[in-house]
Amino acid sequence: MPKLPVFTSKKLLKVLKENGFDVDHITGSHYVLYNEITNKIVTVPFHNKDLPKGTLLSILKSSGLNRNDL
Repeated sequence: MPKLPVFTSKKLLKVLKENGFDVDHITGSHYVLYNEITNKIVTVPFHNKDLPKGTLLSILKSSGLNRNDL
């Protein structure tokens, strides 16, 4: 299993958009993305620092993506 890379929110949003997610709405500093094909909803915190490892893994799990998709 590949090592988990360090991601910022901006970089993760780009990866999610490439995989079929679109911004549904923004609430405060959190982007809520929706994928019409898989009917999955993902919330990404948008801050100026790297995402914590646990947060990144949680977002990947809820989006249905895996480490290889990054």
